[in-house]
Parts: sequence; C-alpha cells; structure tokens
Amino acid sequence: MNELMTSGVKMTSLDIAEIVEKEHKNVMRDIRNEIRSLGEENSQLIFEQSSYTNSRGKRYECYEFGKDGAMQLALKYDAKTRRKVIKRIDELERGSNKLPGNYKEALIQLVTQVEENEKLETQNNMLTQQNKELRPKADYTDKILKNKGLVTIGQIAKDYGMSAQKMNRELHSLGVQYKQSEQWLLYRKYQDKGYTHSNTVDIVKKDGTPDVRMNTKWTQKGRLFLYELLKEHEIIPVIEQDDAS
Repeated sequence: MNELMTSGVKMTSLDIAEIVEKEHKNVMRDIRNEIRSLGEENSQLIFEQSSYTNSRGKRYECYEFGKDGAMQLALKYDAKTRRKVIKRIDELERGSNKLPGNYKEALIQLVTQVEENEKLETQNNMLTQQNKELRPKADYTDKILKNKGLVTIGQIAKDYGMSAQKMNRELHSLGVQYKQSEQWLLYRKYQDKGYTHSNTVDIVKKDGTPDVRMNTKWTQKGRLFLYELLKEHEIIPVIEQDDAS
C-alpha cells in the first residue's frame, strides 16, 4: 500500500521547496534522482506523482509523499536544512493527532474544511470551463483571443434595460449558468460551444488573503445564443421593444 495513504503526514514537493528554500524545479530534480536510485518498485511506495494548478490556472507537475518520502529527501540536505524538514514532519504529526477540544472547535474545524473543499471545487470547475472553451480548435481559440467583439454580461444586460445582476439571475433561471462561491459558471452542456471566453485574475479579498476570480466575457456567437434564448421567453432588447410599440 502507498505510504501516503497510511501516514498521518502528507506533504508535497512544494512544501519541501518552501522549507529548504529552494526552487521547486530543483526539489523535483532531487526527487527524480531519488526515484532512480530507489528503483521503480520501491519509489512507488513512497513518492506519488501529482499536479497542481497555480493562481493563473496553469497546471504543473509535483510529487506527494508521506513521512518516509520527506525523510528520504531530508537525508540529501545539510544538517540545518534536514532539521527544518524533521521539525515540519513533527508539527504535521502532532496536528494530525489533535482532536477538537469541544463542540465549538469541532464546528470551526468542519466549517474550515468545507470552505477549503468548496474553494478547490470552484477552482477545478473554473479550470474545466476554461479548458472546454479552448478545446474546439486552435485557430478558433486564436480568433477568440484576437476578437475585439467580446462583451461583458453588463454590456449585454444594458441592451435589455437590465442590471448585470438581474441578467445573471435570468440566465440562471433559464439553465444557462449556476453560481458557486460567488462565481457564475456555465452549465456543462454550454461550456464547449464557443459562447464565452474566460481567464482567471488574481485578487485580494477584504481580509487581505489572496484569491482567484474568473473573468468571463461573451463572444458574438454567445451573444446571438442569448438573444435567441431570451426571445423564446419573450425577453427582447430595448431597441426591439421600441420597434414593437
């Protein structure tokens, strides 16, 4: 069984890079050297290949491991650096064995975990939407990126005499998008239609903590889709309302 699954200590190559104050690519090199030295069978019990997504939505390789993997790496470094790794392992072991002291602490711990899970799920869904938007054809992607006709939901809403908030709610009621952690995301069946183009932006929340938000704009194809969909439900632009009267 993989040591990571049984150990109370769970670390990544990113954690080690931070502790030993080395670039992540250098830690990755150290791990690969260890894997070659240990051989495939032994290394698979210690190091597990994984990946992570940075704040800009780019995916990179990393490794996950438990106590054995961390100790294996620690042996490669000098005494002071090795001590830092061992100290972090000790902190993680104590933390994994610590149980909530009372009902309030248990609730706080649960809420924190739920919030973290929701954040990870949102980031994953954001990445999924971006990937599907860019999937159809490379030349089409280039066209979108160069297209000066991208518009915000606020600009579209203005054509209908609505606020952006009201238009977003309307599109939600029509099954186009849903809201998750303050982000409007397209339902899966619309994500690869070329209706939108999205990119992630780094922000700082009111409490000072960094976060990621997705900036979504609609293509002209998406704008036409919304026009036809809204018209089916007797929601028409202001200019057509004037013509009708």
